[in-house]
Amino acid sequence: VGANWKNGSSLAVDEINAAGGILGKKIMLEFVDTGSDPGKARAAIQRALDDKPVAIFGPIYSGSVSATLQLTNEAQIPQVIGGEAANLTAQGSKYLFRTSFGQNVSMPKIANYLRDEVKAKSLAIVYVNNDFGKGGRNAIMKELETRGIKVLADLSTEAGQADFAADVIKLKGANADAIFVYLNEEESARFLIEARKQGLDKPLIGETTLLGQKVIDLAKDAANGVKGHVGLTVDAPIPAIQAFGKKFEAKFNYKPDHNGVKGYIAPYMIKAAAEKAGKLDAKAIAEALHGLTITPDKVPGILIEATWDDTGEIDRISFLAEVKDGKQVITQTLPKLKK
Repeated sequence: VGANWKNGSSLAVDEINAAGGILGKKIMLEFVDTGSDPGKARAAIQRALDDKPVAIFGPIYSGSVSATLQLTNEAQIPQVIGGEAANLTAQGSKYLFRTSFGQNVSMPKIANYLRDEVKAKSLAIVYVNNDFGKGGRNAIMKELETRGIKVLADLSTEAGQADFAADVIKLKGANADAIFVYLNEEESARFLIEARKQGLDKPLIGETTLLGQKVIDLAKDAANGVKGHVGLTVDAPIPAIQAFGKKFEAKFNYKPDHNGVKGYIAPYMIKAAAEKAGKLDAKAIAEALHGLTITPDKVPGILIEATWDDTGEIDRISFLAEVKDGKQVITQTLPKLKK
């Protein structure tokens, strides 16, 4: 996850610097591996803020973002994140900006898919017991209720969990029309392998962390047949995104997942906002990003037109997908929530 984010942002900064930098100034990136530990992330950002950077990219995991967002808000430094927990942008920070959908944007799309495409009247949920998982679980429950979809099982699992045998048995017993799987990538792969082993034959529906490239690489054939909503993917039928995927793979020798795309667009967000503000200044960049729409014709590195609201939420098109023969296949493009 972190390597994809790091490599994506490195590729973007190399391109930006080769083209003259931002407002004529070259950009320097410094990386710190937090090990997905909120305490380490907080310490790393405290140290980084001492150097008065123009922006901070990361963390990716919601728990680490939650532990750090007040630091960047107090320091008035834009923090461009990969975390998706719904509550992150509801804490009043004027300096937090998403590269991917918050759960309050993605879960309505998934609930519509469950109702309209899967035709599910009942659902079982399995989620990871961290900020990301609990946020997603709470958001989807709210959306299911408004659509009249009953929840027959609601299973919490642990981050890093290796054995999903008991969980799969419970899901089989629930006999819901479909199963919503909301785990981190490694756990998603382990869950899918166990589900196939036990012959779980209900539709397995998820988000980016169920259908992403890392899950496919780890779960192999067990990933075939999973379906769901993805916000960013190099398999999207958009030439700019596919070209990015080829550039990334040529440089780093592996196919990027959604975190690679998120990492890549982060520096281009800062570039576009700085150019709008007319100066490479942290506070001015944050002010410029609020309400900003960036289009690929003006900033090709943004890949897809995107808009940020006053809380730092992002809105753009997204996709429905299915894994077939070890590949993510896009089946439908969904419009921005707000025109």
